[in-house]
Amino acid sequence: MKIKQPLLEVYLVGIGEGTKMLTTMLAGSKKYRAVAELGKATDTLDVTGNVVEEKSYDHITKEAFEEKLKQFTGEIMQVPPLYSALKKDGQRMSVLLKQGQEVEAKPARPVTVYSLSLQDFSPPYFTIDVECGGGFYVRSLVDDLAKALSSCAHIKELTRTKQGQFTLEEHSLKEDRWTWTDISQALQPCPKPAGQQKNAKKAKSKYKPTSSESEGDNGDQND
Repeated sequence: MKIKQPLLEVYLVGIGEGTKMLTTMLAGSKKYRAVAELGKATDTLDVTGNVVEEKSYDHITKEAFEEKLKQFTGEIMQVPPLYSALKKDGQRMSVLLKQGQEVEAKPARPVTVYSLSLQDFSPPYFTIDVECGGGFYVRSLVDDLAKALSSCAHIKELTRTKQGQFTLEEHSLKEDRWTWTDISQALQPCPKPAGQQKNAKKAKSKYKPTSSESEGDNGDQND
């Protein structure tokens, strides 16, 4: 199985007044497609890290894999990766680790998995699709899943295919259309709903960021 880095991914960009709409547009679930490799674990839980453990995976069948997925669907507890956007003393944990400092893992926290399915099983590689809520780490999912199957694994390729109402299939420009003309035509103004300005001012005065938002934690894509 040939692994290659994805060329397209869902990212939302606001321009001018559109930046004020990003919070609303980013609301909703996210979808990812992950290609992972069984038998090897890395310190970053993905292909960029160093291999820290190797285990057999010959005992894992497709049926056992699919059965185990059920345990990771719904409301589950998850420990964020050490290499993440979460912060300690005002600095990202991933930066502290690269500086050689010791960092303790954050405690497990509740996250939501709306759907989880196996798309391909060709050991040592497998491909899964997952739809999840905010603050979710697909790298941790792959690591936990492999451990539950008495093995280990790391992500080789990760693509975000949906962010809120936006999907890769419906809202992305293919590479051959990365021209000023096509990009200009794709841009759309964001009309403000009636009374939005007044409500926005009220919300701004009352709004307090959650611990995840204040630490810059948006899951895998924010590392």
